[in-house]
Amino acid sequence: MTQDELKKAVAQAAVEYILPLLEEDTIVGIGTGSTANLFIDELAQHKHLFDGTVASSDASAERLKGHGIPVYDLNSVAGMRVYIDGADESNHYLHLIKGGGAALTREKIVAACAEEFVCIADESKLVNVLGDFPLPVEVIPMARSYVARELVKLGGDPVYREGVVTDNGNHILDVYNLEIVDPIKLENQINSIVGVVTNGLFASRPADVLLLGTQEGVKTLKA
Repeated sequence: MTQDELKKAVAQAAVEYILPLLEEDTIVGIGTGSTANLFIDELAQHKHLFDGTVASSDASAERLKGHGIPVYDLNSVAGMRVYIDGADESNHYLHLIKGGGAALTREKIVAACAEEFVCIADESKLVNVLGDFPLPVEVIPMARSYVARELVKLGGDPVYREGVVTDNGNHILDVYNLEIVDPIKLENQINSIVGVVTNGLFASRPADVLLLGTQEGVKTLKA
């Protein structure tokens, strides 16, 4: 199967996974990116089974609304049963790198609010050590150069993602050449730099389940 076919298979598997969780008052958290978009399209067939969604980006919100699926502000919901999102990389502990689509801050907030975080990805995203994919860091614009200098001290090679402004009005630094052997420690170190909003390591709150699209079918991995 092609990578697109693997993504579609895992999106379908994610819908099957959450169907038993859906009730008329259920809120579903929705991530951002190509795999999440396929999940949204599959979920639309079952929109009558649950209350609505919280989206991690404006783009996902618009796609959901286009299918007639209600989208709520996170502050207006009391709880969230499950959050479904993709990843740019995952290790075997289900620590993730996310943020290729520049929605990492809202993704991290929504993931924190969910009872269960289900990650959906194709087999190319599973690695032994995180860091081949550059680590996105969302920064306050005036702090971009300062944060970049601090990231160099941590061993990284930060590159400004030119022309990209997040939904929060901030900038992205993509940090190359990191071999992330202790994701939780590095996540906390980067988040402690003044001017950082958050970084794309999802390690302190990893995924609970990884649905991985492979040539042998969709595999279910748990940390």
